[in-house]
Amino acid sequence: MRRATKLDKVRWLILYSTDAILLITLFGYYDLYLRLQMGLPLPVIAVAAVLLLVLIVLGTRPFRIAMRGGSRPTAILAVTGAVNVLLALLGLMWAVPAWLGMLAPFVRRRTAVVVSVATVVAFNLYVWALQGTAVVAVLLVQSLLTAISVGGVLANLWLWRVAREAHEGQEARARLAVSEERLRFARDLNALLGQSLTDISARTEGASRTLAADPAAAAEEMFAVRDLARRSLREVRSVVQSYRAVDLDELLSSVRAVLEAADVRCSVRAETDSLSPETRTLLATVVREGATNVLKHSKAEHCTITIENGVLEMSNDGVSGPVSEHAPNGLAGLAQRVRTAGGTLEAAPTREGRYLLRAAVPA
Repeated sequence: MRRATKLDKVRWLILYSTDAILLITLFGYYDLYLRLQMGLPLPVIAVAAVLLLVLIVLGTRPFRIAMRGGSRPTAILAVTGAVNVLLALLGLMWAVPAWLGMLAPFVRRRTAVVVSVATVVAFNLYVWALQGTAVVAVLLVQSLLTAISVGGVLANLWLWRVAREAHEGQEARARLAVSEERLRFARDLNALLGQSLTDISARTEGASRTLAADPAAAAEEMFAVRDLARRSLREVRSVVQSYRAVDLDELLSSVRAVLEAADVRCSVRAETDSLSPETRTLLATVVREGATNVLKHSKAEHCTITIENGVLEMSNDGVSGPVSEHAPNGLAGLAQRVRTAGGTLEAAPTREGRYLLRAAVPA
């Protein structure tokens, strides 16, 4: 199962809050009950209850469509608009703000404001025509419900767009960083091998031309080509080794940021100054693999990382169900590397319900 990201959580929070705004029409059932007590005919109450149910069922759909970037749901808006007209003919207009909230994401903001104000004015004129006097309380309540529905929906839609753009910006920066690193690697290899391969090609061509006339000179030239190729190979290996080296302190900071971004509280206590470069690289690789397993194989809320005297301990909660006695596949290969370096690596659940990754490497 894919772990929910922060963007997923923001999405569901916005959806639920918007649904709650639109479901203010549920209070209409209480109003229907009061009207029944006041003598409104039961058939009218039944029809109004069915219409209100249709409005509630369809009311949450438009905003979800707007969040996905879909086109205006004309059919849904038309049906809910007709339901509101029927409710108004029955003298029940408290559902109109919810319909205005459904319409708001698919029209201009100015249009939404104008339509909302016009609706509130029309509603109060309607009440005045029925009762012969304006009802201030009705005006205030209708205005408040309209502001909550239209303003809340527009604010939530704006918040969703901002959150999505921020998430896409983070992904774009990550892709840019990877691209820049690839370009740097390509430039280094080109600078390292370009001249060497050019020299090898030129000397080989010269040796092929002198081979028939002076085999000894051609052989000497080929020995020089061999030495040049060996030197180039050593340089390539040196560059690759430097790329494989990982800065332990930088990785610990990165892992902590990644875990906390996934809502896993992470505490780090590391003494790394006395560690050799080889040990730092090896422990960094173990930490990276351990963080990957925390995100993929647990529902952790807390993670602790400690490094002291060449001993790494990485512990997390959120272990559910039986856990295999063997380390995950990624750690199995790392265990072999750690043993080759003269250390040990263990990964297993503890009696306290946590999962402990422990790597001991000569400092």
